[in-house]
Amino acid sequence: MNTTPKLISLHGGHSGQYCNHARDLLEDIILRYIELGFTKVGITEHVPPINDKFLFPDEKKANLTAVDLAKRFENYFNELNALKNKYASKIKIFAGMETETCTGYADHINKLISRFQPDYIVGSVHHIDDIFFDYSKEEYNRAARVCGSYDAMYEKYFDLQYEMIKTLKPFVVGHFDLIRIYDEDYKKRLLLPEIDQKIKRNLTLIKSLNLVMDFNLRPLARGEKEPYITTSILKTAKKMEIRVVPGDDSHSVNEAGLHVDKAIEILKAHGFETQWPEPVLLT
Repeated sequence: MNTTPKLISLHGGHSGQYCNHARDLLEDIILRYIELGFTKVGITEHVPPINDKFLFPDEKKANLTAVDLAKRFENYFNELNALKNKYASKIKIFAGMETETCTGYADHINKLISRFQPDYIVGSVHHIDDIFFDYSKEEYNRAARVCGSYDAMYEKYFDLQYEMIKTLKPFVVGHFDLIRIYDEDYKKRLLLPEIDQKIKRNLTLIKSLNLVMDFNLRPLARGEKEPYITTSILKTAKKMEIRVVPGDDSHSVNEAGLHVDKAIEILKAHGFETQWPEPVLLT
């Protein structure tokens, strides 16, 4: 039996065709994965917004509407399924989508699942009190002010994440500690008792549902020092025997597969299993 870890990403493939803050054609991104030697990849485009209130700033700037993005998302699934068949002899593509967690999200996501029948979903939290906190440092600080403090914002984030996991049961829990994105003191803050308790509670839920945690490499592509999840949480996940799988969170051809080899080295060094599970739809 060949136990050599194979290249994989279960959170990636954002393309300029279907995401305003990404670049390049989806097919070119697929071809890049094939060129790099990937045999399996999960493509997980962002779901369209519930309404115009939740448009990203770049979508507003492009004068797009929620209706426009719903149609674009339909086009995404149509093309992805076509590419899945076209390149079936070279790579196994899992057709997925990355969720949002904001007012009304549960019904919205379930309707999308019913309509498009994805192979799996990535469950992510990008909003706190409907503020898109990871878009900019300014929005991040605004979310903290609304919550009352950075500590309170972290606690709110992990509470929202807990409810999302319980509600959607996503096969992959996306960038678990994204809330640290603009926080220079995140390593200390994540260890605060009130926050650490919520982290462990969420990890316990992930383990009980047999879900996968996304070892998200987007920070490395930005020149940061470590992926999501940070080392302290990664060690706890290992102790709890939670599965962790690389996700490049790629937004262009150049980012497809970026740092996945490094992720595998890190996971192996921490003793994680590197015979990757295939994603399934659990909701």
